[in-house]
Amino acid sequence: MTLDSLLLSQDPELVRVIRPTLEKLSIDVEICHEARAGADILIADKFDAVIVDCDDLNGGLAVLQGLRSTPSNKNSVAFAILNGHKTTTQEAFGMGANFVLQKPISALNASRCFHAALNFMIKERRRYFRQPVKMQVKVMYDGKTLNATSTNISEGGIAVMLREALPKGAAPHLKFSLPGSGIDVEVEAEVAWVDVKGLAGFRFHNVPQISQKHLEHWLNEQIEQEFPGTKERLAAAKSETSH
Repeated sequence: MTLDSLLLSQDPELVRVIRPTLEKLSIDVEICHEARAGADILIADKFDAVIVDCDDLNGGLAVLQGLRSTPSNKNSVAFAILNGHKTTTQEAFGMGANFVLQKPISALNASRCFHAALNFMIKERRRYFRQPVKMQVKVMYDGKTLNATSTNISEGGIAVMLREALPKGAAPHLKFSLPGSGIDVEVEAEVAWVDVKGLAGFRFHNVPQISQKHLEHWLNEQIEQEFPGTKERLAAAKSETSH
Protein backbone atom coordinates (compact mmCIF):
# COMPACT_ATOMS: atom_id res chain seq x y z
CA MET A 1 0.00 0.00 0.00
CA THR A 2 1.29 3.44 -0.91
CA LEU A 3 0.05 6.11 1.46
CA ASP A 4 -0.12 9.80 0.59
CA SER A 5 1.12 12.74 2.65
CA LEU A 6 1.25 16.51 2.33
CA LEU A 7 4.13 18.44 3.93
CA LEU A 8 3.62 22.18 4.34
CA SER A 9 6.95 23.87 5.01
CA GLN A 10 9.52 26.31 3.65
CA ASP A 11 12.26 24.84 5.84
CA PRO A 12 14.76 22.92 3.64
CA GLU A 13 16.31 21.15 6.64
CA LEU A 14 12.90 19.89 7.74
CA VAL A 15 12.19 18.62 4.23
CA ARG A 16 15.63 16.97 4.08
CA VAL A 17 14.88 14.95 7.23
CA ILE A 18 11.19 14.15 6.78
CA ARG A 19 11.00 13.28 3.09
CA PRO A 20 13.32 10.21 3.15
CA THR A 21 11.78 9.05 6.43
CA LEU A 22 8.34 8.95 4.86
CA GLU A 23 9.56 7.43 1.61
CA LYS A 24 11.17 4.53 3.52
CA LEU A 25 7.67 3.75 4.81
CA SER A 26 6.24 3.83 1.25
CA ILE A 27 4.51 7.12 1.97
CA ASP A 28 4.46 9.46 -1.02
CA VAL A 29 5.25 13.07 -0.14
CA GLU A 30 3.81 16.17 -1.76
CA ILE A 31 5.54 19.35 -0.61
CA CYS A 32 3.84 22.73 -0.53
CA HIS A 33 5.68 25.91 0.47
CA GLU A 34 2.68 28.21 1.03
CA ALA A 35 -0.13 27.86 3.55
CA ARG A 36 -2.84 29.26 1.28
CA ALA A 37 -1.92 26.91 -1.55
CA GLY A 38 -1.79 24.04 0.96
CA ALA A 39 -5.29 24.84 2.19
CA ASP A 40 -6.57 24.70 -1.41
CA ILE A 41 -4.87 21.34 -1.97
CA LEU A 42 -6.47 19.94 1.18
CA ILE A 43 -9.90 20.89 -0.10
CA ALA A 44 -9.33 19.16 -3.44
CA ASP A 45 -7.28 16.06 -2.55
CA LYS A 46 -7.27 13.33 0.11
CA PHE A 47 -4.14 12.59 2.18
CA ASP A 48 -3.41 9.93 4.77
CA ALA A 49 -1.05 12.26 6.63
CA VAL A 50 -0.77 16.05 6.78
CA ILE A 51 2.43 17.55 8.23
CA VAL A 52 2.34 21.26 9.02
CA ASP A 53 5.31 23.46 9.94
CA CYS A 54 3.12 25.47 12.28
CA ASP A 55 5.45 28.11 13.70
CA ASP A 56 7.83 28.82 10.80
CA LEU A 57 5.35 28.84 7.92
CA ASN A 58 3.19 31.94 7.72
CA GLY A 59 -0.40 30.75 8.06
CA GLY A 60 0.61 27.23 9.10
CA LEU A 61 -1.39 27.28 12.32
CA ALA A 62 -4.53 28.30 10.43
CA VAL A 63 -4.10 25.29 8.11
CA LEU A 64 -3.83 22.96 11.11
CA GLN A 65 -6.89 24.52 12.75
CA GLY A 66 -8.93 24.27 9.56
CA LEU A 67 -7.93 20.71 8.69
CA ARG A 68 -10.79 19.06 10.60
CA SER A 69 -13.35 21.12 8.70
CA THR A 70 -12.21 19.90 5.26
CA PRO A 71 -14.50 17.13 3.96
CA SER A 72 -11.65 15.12 2.41
CA ASN A 73 -9.11 15.34 5.24
CA LYS A 74 -11.05 15.75 8.47
CA ASN A 75 -9.85 12.31 9.61
CA SER A 76 -6.31 12.47 8.21
CA VAL A 77 -3.47 11.91 10.67
CA ALA A 78 -2.14 15.41 11.48
CA PHE A 79 1.43 16.21 12.51
CA ALA A 80 2.33 19.60 13.99
CA ILE A 81 5.95 20.74 13.69
CA LEU A 82 6.82 23.35 16.34
CA ASN A 83 9.92 25.46 16.93
CA GLY A 84 9.67 25.56 20.74
CA HIS A 85 9.09 29.31 20.95
CA LYS A 86 5.56 30.05 19.73
CA THR A 87 3.00 27.25 19.91
CA THR A 88 2.96 24.81 22.84
CA THR A 89 2.44 21.08 22.45
CA GLN A 90 -0.85 21.33 24.34
CA GLU A 91 -2.08 24.08 22.01
CA ALA A 92 -1.15 22.00 18.96
CA PHE A 93 -3.12 19.03 20.25
CA GLY A 94 -6.02 21.36 20.97
CA MET A 95 -5.96 22.50 17.34
CA GLY A 96 -6.36 18.94 16.10
CA ALA A 97 -2.83 17.53 15.85
CA ASN A 98 -2.47 13.80 16.45
CA PHE A 99 1.33 13.97 16.79
CA VAL A 100 3.71 16.80 17.64
CA LEU A 101 7.39 17.12 16.75
CA GLN A 102 9.75 19.81 18.03
CA LYS A 103 12.57 21.33 15.99
CA PRO A 104 15.34 20.52 15.45
CA ILE A 105 14.10 17.14 14.25
CA SER A 106 16.53 14.26 13.92
CA ALA A 107 16.07 11.39 11.50
CA LEU A 108 15.69 9.03 14.48
CA ASN A 109 12.91 11.08 16.10
CA ALA A 110 11.10 11.47 12.79
CA SER A 111 11.36 7.73 12.12
CA ARG A 112 9.95 6.83 15.55
CA CYS A 113 7.08 9.29 15.20
CA PHE A 114 5.99 8.18 11.73
CA HIS A 115 6.37 4.50 12.62
CA ALA A 116 4.09 5.09 15.61
CA ALA A 117 1.56 6.80 13.35
CA LEU A 118 1.61 4.17 10.61
CA ASN A 119 -1.11 2.05 12.24
CA PHE A 120 -3.43 5.07 12.37
CA MET A 121 -2.79 5.92 8.71
CA ILE A 122 -3.49 2.39 7.51
CA LYS A 123 -6.62 2.08 9.67
CA GLU A 124 -7.92 5.35 8.26
CA ARG A 125 -7.11 4.24 4.71
CA ARG A 126 -9.00 1.00 5.38
CA ARG A 127 -11.96 2.94 6.77
CA TYR A 128 -12.53 4.89 3.58
CA PHE A 129 -11.16 2.23 1.22
CA ARG A 130 -13.84 1.22 -1.30
CA GLN A 131 -13.41 -2.16 -2.93
CA PRO A 132 -14.91 -2.44 -6.41
CA VAL A 133 -17.07 -5.57 -6.40
CA LYS A 134 -19.95 -6.90 -8.48
CA MET A 135 -22.31 -9.13 -6.50
CA GLN A 136 -26.02 -9.64 -6.03
CA VAL A 137 -27.62 -7.70 -3.18
CA LYS A 138 -31.15 -8.26 -1.89
CA VAL A 139 -32.75 -5.00 -0.74
CA MET A 140 -35.69 -5.67 1.59
CA TYR A 141 -37.90 -2.64 2.08
CA ASP A 142 -41.58 -1.97 2.76
CA GLY A 143 -42.53 -5.64 2.44
CA LYS A 144 -40.76 -6.05 -0.90
CA THR A 145 -37.46 -7.61 -1.93
CA LEU A 146 -35.57 -5.81 -4.68
CA ASN A 147 -32.64 -7.32 -6.54
CA ALA A 148 -29.63 -5.06 -6.96
CA THR A 149 -26.02 -5.33 -8.15
CA SER A 150 -23.23 -3.79 -6.12
CA THR A 151 -20.50 -1.57 -7.58
CA ASN A 152 -18.29 -1.13 -4.49
CA ILE A 153 -18.25 -1.76 -0.74
CA SER A 154 -16.47 -0.34 2.31
CA GLU A 155 -16.59 -0.91 6.07
CA GLY A 156 -19.37 1.63 6.36
CA GLY A 157 -21.53 1.15 3.31
CA ILE A 158 -22.18 -0.14 -0.18
CA ALA A 159 -23.10 1.31 -3.58
CA VAL A 160 -25.55 -0.61 -5.77
CA MET A 161 -27.39 -0.36 -9.05
CA LEU A 162 -31.17 -0.47 -8.49
CA ARG A 163 -33.95 -0.79 -11.04
CA GLU A 164 -36.47 0.71 -8.64
CA ALA A 165 -35.64 3.94 -6.84
CA LEU A 166 -35.79 4.21 -3.06
CA PRO A 167 -36.38 7.53 -1.30
CA LYS A 168 -33.37 9.10 0.39
CA GLY A 169 -33.47 8.26 4.09
CA ALA A 170 -35.25 4.93 3.54
CA ALA A 171 -34.03 2.21 5.92
CA PRO A 172 -34.00 -1.20 4.20
CA HIS A 173 -32.32 -4.47 5.19
CA LEU A 174 -29.58 -5.69 2.87
CA LYS A 175 -28.41 -9.23 2.32
CA PHE A 176 -25.41 -10.31 0.26
CA SER A 177 -22.65 -12.91 0.12
CA LEU A 178 -19.04 -11.69 0.00
CA PRO A 179 -17.35 -13.12 -3.13
CA GLY A 180 -15.00 -16.01 -2.53
CA SER A 181 -15.91 -16.29 1.13
CA GLY A 182 -19.25 -18.09 1.19
CA ILE A 183 -20.23 -15.76 4.04
CA ASP A 184 -23.71 -14.25 4.06
CA VAL A 185 -24.04 -10.76 5.52
CA GLU A 186 -27.33 -9.19 6.54
CA VAL A 187 -27.36 -5.59 7.78
CA GLU A 188 -29.64 -2.66 8.43
CA ALA A 189 -28.95 0.26 6.13
CA GLU A 190 -30.01 3.76 5.21
CA VAL A 191 -30.13 5.34 1.76
CA ALA A 192 -27.35 7.95 1.83
CA TRP A 193 -27.58 9.12 -1.78
CA VAL A 194 -29.18 8.32 -5.13
CA ASP A 195 -28.52 9.51 -8.65
CA VAL A 196 -30.47 9.71 -11.90
CA LYS A 197 -28.69 6.65 -13.36
CA GLY A 198 -30.15 4.28 -10.77
CA LEU A 199 -27.13 4.12 -8.49
CA ALA A 200 -27.75 4.30 -4.75
CA GLY A 201 -25.43 4.48 -1.79
CA PHE A 202 -26.36 2.71 1.46
CA ARG A 203 -24.86 3.49 4.86
CA PHE A 204 -24.70 0.49 7.21
CA HIS A 205 -26.32 0.64 10.66
CA ASN A 206 -26.28 -1.70 13.66
CA VAL A 207 -24.02 -4.22 11.94
CA PRO A 208 -23.88 -7.48 13.94
CA GLN A 209 -20.43 -7.99 15.45
CA ILE A 210 -19.82 -11.23 13.56
CA SER A 211 -20.83 -9.63 10.25
CA GLN A 212 -18.56 -6.64 10.93
CA LYS A 213 -15.69 -9.00 11.66
CA HIS A 214 -16.26 -10.96 8.45
CA LEU A 215 -16.52 -7.75 6.39
CA GLU A 216 -13.34 -6.27 7.87
CA HIS A 217 -11.45 -9.53 7.29
CA TRP A 218 -12.64 -9.72 3.69
CA LEU A 219 -11.70 -6.09 3.01
CA ASN A 220 -8.28 -6.62 4.60
CA GLU A 221 -7.67 -9.48 2.17
CA GLN A 222 -8.66 -7.26 -0.77
CA ILE A 223 -6.37 -4.47 0.45
CA GLU A 224 -3.50 -6.93 0.82
CA GLN A 225 -4.03 -8.14 -2.74
CA GLU A 226 -4.16 -4.60 -4.11
CA PHE A 227 -1.41 -3.20 -1.84
CA PRO A 228 0.95 -6.12 -1.06
CA GLY A 229 3.01 -5.83 2.12
CA THR A 230 0.39 -4.09 4.28
CA LYS A 231 0.48 -6.81 6.95
CA GLU A 232 4.27 -6.80 7.07
CA ARG A 233 4.40 -3.01 7.40
CA LEU A 234 1.94 -3.06 10.29
CA ALA A 235 3.99 -5.75 12.01
CA ALA A 236 7.17 -3.75 11.47
CA ALA A 237 5.55 -0.62 12.88
CA LYS A 238 4.45 -2.49 16.00
CA SER A 239 7.94 -3.92 16.45
CA GLU A 240 9.56 -0.52 16.00
CA THR A 241 7.35 1.22 18.55
CA SER A 242 7.82 -1.54 21.12
CA HIS A 243 11.58 -0.95 21.33
